[in-house]
Amino acid sequence: MRVSVFVEPHRGASYDDQSRFARAAEAAGYEGFFRADHYRAMGDEPALPGPTDAWLTLAALARETSRIRLGTLVSSATFRMPGPLAVMVAQVDQMSGGRIELGIGAGWYEREHTAYGIPFPGVGERFDRLAEQLEIVTGLWATPSGGTFSYTGDHYRLVDAPALPKPVQVPGPPVIVGGRGPKRTPELAARYADEFNMPFKSVEETAVAYERVREACDRTGRDASGRAPLVLSAGIVVAIGRTDAEARERAAPLHVKSALPPEDPVVGSPAQLVDRIGEFAAIGASRVHLRLIDLADLDHLELIAAEVLPRLDGVR
Repeated sequence: MRVSVFVEPHRGASYDDQSRFARAAEAAGYEGFFRADHYRAMGDEPALPGPTDAWLTLAALARETSRIRLGTLVSSATFRMPGPLAVMVAQVDQMSGGRIELGIGAGWYEREHTAYGIPFPGVGERFDRLAEQLEIVTGLWATPSGGTFSYTGDHYRLVDAPALPKPVQVPGPPVIVGGRGPKRTPELAARYADEFNMPFKSVEETAVAYERVREACDRTGRDASGRAPLVLSAGIVVAIGRTDAEARERAAPLHVKSALPPEDPVVGSPAQLVDRIGEFAAIGASRVHLRLIDLADLDHLELIAAEVLPRLDGVR
């Protein structure tokens, strides 16, 4: 079982907070450090010191770390044009020596768009744009050196792009597509992604989503095409403690009013988290992203590394 940590700096975290946490996660043995890509908090709190840009942050972390994988869960297709996004991610992949992953979605939080003047079309157009962005970004990365890439869609047009720079990873950084959508999300994951992620829901709901994605892989012919099987991953909100009181204290922020949909956190002991990860493994997950709430709480990070990670060797 591959284990990454996932953080939400829009709740209130500086770059230094994120750097400290990512370097501690690397030292503790986690496989990856992933962060949300949002420009404001989900509630009414000011979330000081304010937002940090996901890809600026990951570029800096690429130079401050040496082993841990880095990525977004997930970047919004409304935030960046696909050509510059492909350039940006490829450059950060170079800066990291080939440790970058691109999680990308259609975008959903209207309030951050209106706050910063970012256009927010209807859900159908957002998914249309996401589909085109996936085709463009992966197409640019896969274009042979010396070749050019052109594309004409309903929302984007590229003419003779030199498809540079090239990422270190070939044909490009792994792409993660995820979410609860029952129709277009599984189809896009089957066609373009290396990983499908179901974020922060119950094992039962996740199993249903995985089955939809498997069916989409069959429909699109992915499995028969020779491409690598789609990695199935799960996001888990965690508040783990040595005592029940410590776990409840860490879980307190989960009770604050938020725009996020209902989640299924693990609040309790390290053994409970081991059991939950085992349940996800039993339905096909080979990777989990653990959402830790407080970036200043390095003890939480280290507790899980000491009491959970060593017990996952036999989880299949």
